[in-house]
Amino acid sequence: MASVSDIFGIETDSQELYQYALTHSSYTKEKELPPTQCYERLEFLGDAVLKLTISDVLFKKYPEASEGELSKIRGILVSDNTLAEIAKTNGLQDLIIMSRHDEKQGHKKLNSICACVFEAVLGAYYLDGKFDKIVQYIQRTFEPYIDDVQEHFVKFNAKAVLQEYTQSINKKTPVYTVINTTGPAHKTEFEIEVRFNDEVLAVEKGSSKKEAEQKCAYAACEKLGII
Repeated sequence: MASVSDIFGIETDSQELYQYALTHSSYTKEKELPPTQCYERLEFLGDAVLKLTISDVLFKKYPEASEGELSKIRGILVSDNTLAEIAKTNGLQDLIIMSRHDEKQGHKKLNSICACVFEAVLGAYYLDGKFDKIVQYIQRTFEPYIDDVQEHFVKFNAKAVLQEYTQSINKKTPVYTVINTTGPAHKTEFEIEVRFNDEVLAVEKGSSKKEAEQKCAYAACEKLGII
């Protein structure tokens, strides 16, 4: 199995830091370890490292963009979906340490946990004196995601586009409703419809409510000819 240094391409010195970064709180509870020996504190730090680095990249890449536009793009890039996709693609999720019960429940695959561990590892690298190298890793890894957001911004921002359109008509906002859920608790699929003026504009599915709502909004925008 690959190690953290194999996955990130950066040497690790303080092994204890990375052990904590990979450890879920269910494991510390199961083994009756101090709660500080899980990833939560390092995640807090790694989140700041990630946001600072992404903010710096976007600030330089889009010199004419407003604070609101930069915030929207950054929000997409540092979302659980994006971070979990990276963690699952590079194999980081396989290194997560959790209780036997949680592992059997498939919690290693949860986007929220994968995202937290990813950020915790960034925090560990920061404390391990590898700030410059982890900044380079973030810049390199997120470059294609930044390009994708730039090329398909309407897709990611469809809810705002749809709301601006409906409010321009009668000052009302679209209504999103969960009409069905399927699958186990750790892998629930949400089916959501979006209505405006009592008309169903679209029905879409997603692995989270947010994802399904964005798909709905985009489909509704296409139906209405906004995009």
